[in-house]
Amino acid sequence: MSTSKRLLLVNGPNLNLLGTREPDVYGHDTLADVEDLVAGTASEAGLEVRAVQSNHEGVLIDAIHEARNDCAGIVINPGAFTHTSIALRDALLATELPVVEVHLSNVHRREAFRHHSYVSDIAEVVVVGAGIDGYEFATRQLARILG
Repeated sequence: MSTSKRLLLVNGPNLNLLGTREPDVYGHDTLADVEDLVAGTASEAGLEVRAVQSNHEGVLIDAIHEARNDCAGIVINPGAFTHTSIALRDALLATELPVVEVHLSNVHRREAFRHHSYVSDIAEVVVVGAGIDGYEFATRQLARILG
């Protein structure tokens, strides 16, 4: 395990539109609200956060690769890449860092294609359907894992 006191918060495609995109599914909180919540929760555990959001898979993969050097763990909402990206999965595995996967909506109550995740089986914890509170729980769980 890394000796870093930093977490990487990764948010995938379309999460930059939180608060305005399908608020009946994703809520009214914004990405800034998510990032503030995670930073505050992490701070309580003596951790800092580096946040990245992108609609481009390669940008997310590069950020995950960089985490190998200075992060202790990753909280990730891969967005639609959850269901499509083996490359993102491979990047997460390559870090050898603990991963907690989070989704705002309950993906299991949605379309069948959303039921499969390329991340869940490599994640220490998976949080779905709790809205923005899921990020707080995910961060607390990662802090607990890191000890």
